Amino acid sequence: MGRRVVALASEDTEFQIVAAIDHAGNPLLGQDAGAVAGFAPIGVALSSDWPEEVDVVIDFSLPEALNHCIETCVEASTPLVVATTGLSDEQKTKLEAAATLIPIVWAPSMSLAVNLTMKLAEQVADTLGDVQGGLDVEIIERHHRFKADAPSGTALKFGELIGKKLSDETLHIHGREGHTGERTRNEIGYHAVRVGDNPGEHTIVFGMLGEKIELNVAASNRDCYAAGALAAAKWLQGRPKGLYNMFDVLGLES
Repeated sequence: MGRRVVALASEDTEFQIVAAIDHAGNPLLGQDAGAVAGFAPIGVALSSDWPEEVDVVIDFSLPEALNHCIETCVEASTPLVVATTGLSDEQKTKLEAAATLIPIVWAPSMSLAVNLTMKLAEQVADTLGDVQGGLDVEIIERHHRFKADAPSGTALKFGELIGKKLSDETLHIHGREGHTGERTRNEIGYHAVRVGDNPGEHTIVFGMLGEKIELNVAASNRDCYAAGALAAAKWLQGRPKGLYNMFDVLGLES
């Protein structure tokens, strides 16, 4: 994802890349970040050292790297876009604390289409939550075989938003096996599929007696996530300190 952020930012005249940061053990350190990204050289070497002054940082790494990123941005009063998933509760709390000092955009998915679909899912749950016979919600997510967390942060966010529209007592059930008995009326089911090089797909099934609605959003490559992160970085310029999400970036009511 870092490579795609570099490649897309290199083509956007509103951006000037001043640093490309990776862990100290990366054997590619010292090479031109544009070339590493499969793009033309940009005159910026891949490095483990942080620059002294930047307008915004985009973190698209791993949970293990995020804490240092947050601390560095807070110390330098630098706006931050967090696109890393699989965060612990402790890290989420750390982000919330940091947002009292700097502006932060944080979302489980940077995809503009995913976030718009989340808003649509909220609307379906809000409108049909009390339909006669009940509303069953199942979330099916597909990702590449290398993804380390399941369900995806995006799937969990879908469930969180839908659950708030349905009931405070919503149960979140992860998969089913054996003699489970009849489906309870207040559960949201999650199913994680890991296949090949799938960059990300989510299907939200709203089942009723006699009819159903399915919302499906799928990425054909990873550029949608990089483009969303860059859009968030642009939007964050000049914003006051606070914790924002992609609904804010898109101008949707959160």
